[in-house]
Amino acid sequence: GGTAWLLHAAWRRAARSGAARNTFEEWLAAARNIVVHGSGESRRLPAYAAVGKPLIPLPLLSDPAGRRPGQCLADLQFLAYERLLRHAPATYGLLIGCGDVFLRHEHWPPPLPAADVLIFGLPASAEEAQRHGVLLCSSDGSPELVSFLQKPTAAQVRREQQRHSLLLDTGLWLLSPRATAVLLRRCGWNARRQRFAGAAPRPYDLYGAFGPALGRRPVRHDPLVQTLSCAVAPLRGGRFYHFGTSRSLLASVGELLQPAGERHAIGHASLESAAPPLVQYSSVAAPLPASARHIWIENSCLPAGWRLAEKHILTGVPPNDWRLRLAPGDCLDFVPCGREGTAIRCYGFDDAFRGPLRDPATLWLGRPAAEWLRARRLTPADAGCAAATDIHDAPLFPILPAARIDADFVHWLLAARPAPDERWRRLWLTAPRISASGLLQRAALARLARRRPERAAREAAALASRDWLERCPDLDLACAARLFRRSGLKPPPAPPATRTPGLTLAHDRMFRSQTATAPRTARRLEQSAFDALHRTLVAEMEQTPVRPLRNVLEDQIVWGRSPVRLDLAGGWTDTPPYCLEHGGQVLNVAVDLNGQPPIQVFARLCPEPHIVVRSIDLGVETRIRAYDELLRREALGGGFGIARAALALAGWHPRFHVAGGCRSLRDQLRRDLGGGIEISLLAAVPKGSGLGTSSILAATLLGTLGELCGLNWSLHDLFLRTLALEQILTSGGGWQDQAGGITPGLKLVSTAPGLAQKPTFRWLPDRFFAAEYANERVLLYYTGITRVARDILADIVRAIFLNDTRRLSLIRDIGQNALFTADAVQRGDWDGLCEAIRRSWTLNRLLDAGTNPPAVQSILRAVGDWISAAKLLGAGGGGYLLLLAKDAAAARRIRERLTAAPPNPRARFVALRLSPSGFQATRS
Repeated sequence: GGTAWLLHAAWRRAARSGAARNTFEEWLAAARNIVVHGSGESRRLPAYAAVGKPLIPLPLLSDPAGRRPGQCLADLQFLAYERLLRHAPATYGLLIGCGDVFLRHEHWPPPLPAADVLIFGLPASAEEAQRHGVLLCSSDGSPELVSFLQKPTAAQVRREQQRHSLLLDTGLWLLSPRATAVLLRRCGWNARRQRFAGAAPRPYDLYGAFGPALGRRPVRHDPLVQTLSCAVAPLRGGRFYHFGTSRSLLASVGELLQPAGERHAIGHASLESAAPPLVQYSSVAAPLPASARHIWIENSCLPAGWRLAEKHILTGVPPNDWRLRLAPGDCLDFVPCGREGTAIRCYGFDDAFRGPLRDPATLWLGRPAAEWLRARRLTPADAGCAAATDIHDAPLFPILPAARIDADFVHWLLAARPAPDERWRRLWLTAPRISASGLLQRAALARLARRRPERAAREAAALASRDWLERCPDLDLACAARLFRRSGLKPPPAPPATRTPGLTLAHDRMFRSQTATAPRTARRLEQSAFDALHRTLVAEMEQTPVRPLRNVLEDQIVWGRSPVRLDLAGGWTDTPPYCLEHGGQVLNVAVDLNGQPPIQVFARLCPEPHIVVRSIDLGVETRIRAYDELLRREALGGGFGIARAALALAGWHPRFHVAGGCRSLRDQLRRDLGGGIEISLLAAVPKGSGLGTSSILAATLLGTLGELCGLNWSLHDLFLRTLALEQILTSGGGWQDQAGGITPGLKLVSTAPGLAQKPTFRWLPDRFFAAEYANERVLLYYTGITRVARDILADIVRAIFLNDTRRLSLIRDIGQNALFTADAVQRGDWDGLCEAIRRSWTLNRLLDAGTNPPAVQSILRAVGDWISAAKLLGAGGGGYLLLLAKDAAAARRIRERLTAAPPNPRARFVALRLSPSGFQATRS
């Protein structure tokens, strides 16, 4: 019923705001929703019962997704579940997740089957599965669910394993609108009247009632539910972390703190955590035992007078000067109630908080609850309840102003055999008291919610400059900046620019640009971040200077030419600083257009000691006679910026010359060439095409100059110098354009993290871009819409500097999709390639909303019935559109439609041909 109530509340809120003017069913069909359950009463994890397990605060993790200061479990859950939902078939509109579980899937999800209900499962042993739901599937590999068993015995699981493939239910389900409608009906929803039969949805257990009625052989009879199809999606290599108990909380967080390669396959409550004491948002002066295990301290103050043992969960402890010794297993939770009250919840590490008070098996503080009462000369009646009352409903926890809480009183509450003291007995009897169930209703959540971000900001602000620099490159600085702005605190001291590594300095300055209050200061700090990146990459080229010398006869012409690249997957992972810190992986293909390599450069010597650069396609030229005409910022911003930067990197500027050049450029040209250089450039591709034209032109020009001047540059040299050239121009592009254009064919290009980006090329079968498919089912269409990538590039690089979790997660997925695409191509799987292109397009649109402007949407709508996949090439927003037709007949219809009714006079189809050579340089 909770799912039904939440969806209904969301619909009503949308209706009140004017965002929904349709029926509940229509709203559900039009939107994709994620529902994460709060996981009930949290009896076995009392510390987070009031806020709900999804709001469990988490420390900074080794995983890039877990580096937001002030983060909670829900932050990780939603990030992971959004990832699965966006790659699910469009038939699924609702994702339901269990709040005390975090499911992490390291590998790219395979194409998901379509059904009314899809349940994600993980391989597990019988012992592991008995504590959870179990999915029985056919042993022939069919995705159809056979039966759903809720918490079966280990013996039952072992019997079923002999006949079925068995998976553990992760609690993560996808539902179609039809399945959602059935779920709502079982909760009492009346679609005709648009309301529930009662004042609220009827209780209905998703895992206990709905799940067992699913499958080919359901274990629970329900004719309505049995009309639904149900499939199972195994998540091979997935990791399952449980947060349902105090013990599993520590075990799962301990696992998440480990580097990814050292984690267990499944994080279970039974795991014994080897993690050191976990301390968050707390001031701890108390000594922490070196051998202690299972200690969690959060949002608490523990002065030097405290003495700890092991198995402690300590949450919300107010500022105090107590002297307090805890026995093993003692746990304390101080819960704000009302405006000033604080409930003192003491409990045992493994307490289940279930059962009648009088039952010896009902434990409190690890001992029978009745024994606690007897030791204090109390009865259940004194506690205001009957002996048969469930301990969860017994008002056992006193509420006092924080200033009135005394260490001796806390000790009296915890002690197995407290000393007779009528003061504390009388205080317990006369103070307002509350039960565990009552705290779910009366906890002052707003007071609790304010404390954690305030403490997180204060902790960061108190860091010394050196400590801040250690954290800065890994912290979500966008989130940190928001915390600082809300708290009004000043950032940690700024590190000196001269003694700070370039990338670290860039992260720091971009963070400070987000916290600056003056716009002018913010712009200056942001620019200093970009400048730090530019200096870092260009400095690499200054360490490898060159000596250009004459390498041709006076009448020879060097002719360099290159194809363009079509990026299929992985774009943005090649962009600094992302590739420098995480590595990159891109899959692209080099193609000629209309039968010719469209990027061409001609170079020859001339008698006059100057450099002439002409643009054939633009019909303009320039003459360069002095060094400062090469790298001066004003000159680089002109029409020949690429040529000026390329000439400098080729050694025609003292910064990149092995001997520092000469007194003047004219002297160097006269000495080393006996004259000057004439260069003609041709880019037979419209500006803003999305085909990597500018970078490929830069690489082609560098290669041509290398041949003219005897520099003996390899493709790797061209790759790195083009990357530096982009930084000199401050356009800040990545390496995939030159990697795709100067090397032939279809390939996966990868680099490892580090300043020295050395690409590894893995060539793939090119069948889908050879004659059978090229221009037959793979179509290239120029939209006639142009968009230069510089603005979007700056926006995304800014987000990378800030370690923005959402943007980094999307870029990481983009990289994973490159591997998925390579696998589909390697297997000759056309449908898999189409799925990969669809994912690329989805991820690019999520990364930048401007990728898919209305004019492009109109083109895609016009041919939508005939395409299996499509994406704009490059950064998007315009340029060339790659279309994958369903078949040859569909391709003909696409051509007919767009030829007969083009979106503008410039739009046209262009013939593509796989380039077998990449960059070539020949001389006359």
